[in-house]
Amino acid sequence: MAQSDLGKKVFFLYPPSVIRDELIGRLLDQEYEVYMLKDIKMIDPLIRRHTDSLVFVNIDAGLTEPEWEEWIRKTKDDPKTAQIGIGIVSYNTDEELQKKYLMDIGIQCGFIKLKLGLDESTRILLATLKANEGKGRRKYVRANCVNDTVSGINLREGPIQTSGRLLDMSIVGFSCMLDPDPSFVKNSILHDVQLRLRASLMRTKVVVFGSRTHEGRTVYVMLFAEQHTQASRDKIRNFIQLTLQADIEIEITTARLVDQEEIT
Repeated sequence: MAQSDLGKKVFFLYPPSVIRDELIGRLLDQEYEVYMLKDIKMIDPLIRRHTDSLVFVNIDAGLTEPEWEEWIRKTKDDPKTAQIGIGIVSYNTDEELQKKYLMDIGIQCGFIKLKLGLDESTRILLATLKANEGKGRRKYVRANCVNDTVSGINLREGPIQTSGRLLDMSIVGFSCMLDPDPSFVKNSILHDVQLRLRASLMRTKVVVFGSRTHEGRTVYVMLFAEQHTQASRDKIRNFIQLTLQADIEIEITTARLVDQEEIT
């Protein structure tokens, strides 16, 4: 499956508070893979590695407007980043400014006026992401938990007690390794499962969807067997967002080290 089929990374550069506090959650609810970056130095190594990403720039912060124009033009003109979809979020309602970016520079992902309000901004953003195939064929965002040493799973089923670490998480299920290995079979229903999602705890019931072997260990794929309450849904969404963000920051650090080694 091509990378674009798995969906695109959506970056918000210098996101204002309304995006950080409200809009990001709404986009995650629609299964978009969303990241927030607070420094322009973070974005360049990422868009060179994820060349089909979508980047929404808050031109009200970070740089002056002429500096943003220069960065956007440079990004569009560079063959390595020319396929990046760029959009703008701003409280500025200047029609001439909007025309410059949409018509003269030709950004692909729109000029979103945040003064229109949260609901309208969300509607426009969702339409833009859909038009730019932000989801691909992917149904659910899955967060990679391999680098998370804080979260985990504890479960009890009859005489069996075991615990382990999470490998990935989505709103519909997760994969994990358990120690000791209880040798669960497919379609087993586990009635007392506790997930430790960083600072949050949730109890749930799951069904064993399947298993595979990785480096001599059993990896179990579990699906949630009950409809989420709003509280549990919020915990999972928050965990996915935090995990995605932590993972991309690790990637930024690694990319910078690689770039420094190439320079020297």
